[in-house]
Amino acid sequence: MIETSADATAPVLSRLSVKIFADGADKAAILALAKNPYIKGFTTNPTLMHKAGIRDYERFARELLTEIPGYPVSFEVFADDNAEMLRQAREIATWGTNVYVKIPVTNTKAETTVPVIRALTGEGTKVNVTALMTVAQTETVCDALRGGAPASVSIFAGRVADTGRDPMPIMRAAREIVAQHPGVELIWASPRELLNIFQADSIGTHIITVTHDLLAKLPLVGKDLDEFSLDTVKMFANDAAKAGFLL
Repeated sequence: MIETSADATAPVLSRLSVKIFADGADKAAILALAKNPYIKGFTTNPTLMHKAGIRDYERFARELLTEIPGYPVSFEVFADDNAEMLRQAREIATWGTNVYVKIPVTNTKAETTVPVIRALTGEGTKVNVTALMTVAQTETVCDALRGGAPASVSIFAGRVADTGRDPMPIMRAAREIVAQHPGVELIWASPRELLNIFQADSIGTHIITVTHDLLAKLPLVGKDLDEFSLDTVKMFANDAAKAGFLL
């Protein structure tokens, strides 16, 4: 859990404009994070839910929504064709006014989901279009969202970085595109380190989704580096002693 004591962390995080959304499916952790002032929303996906051992999708979602009614929460469809995606999305949208329905940018056959996105946003359903990684995808999705309900566009900057590419130029270009579409927010998804929160903030990204394990490192923000260096040396020394190493 994120500590909220008056240490170096608090003033640094309080200056951020980017909203931090917790990304996960551990209900206990979500409820704990909901008490933290730095967490502004929540997201999840089928992979995270599967890892958390969730079997009843709707029951989990509805129970969670009763516990955190004041936060935007994203739940993803899991169908692989447009017609079924549309049906699932409409059902998920009925679970709460704070729900954003996550729609992947394509299905597994690389077929666009633009017709689904356009239909949903036109009906007033809030959507979070996910798994984007290119500027071209951002342009296409934002065009589909034009004039519709409030929406988010999730670019997986961390996965872009995993390919050896710098995600910052893509995120900057995406921010310019999104700025032309009132009601649409840009999400920096799949961050790999806390630095990404500050990178996202520096270019005006609206939201960054951060996994629970990465959020656990937030107390390190602003930590004195000499102190951190000493802590690291102590860790090595303690672990060597515990291991009983001899030379």
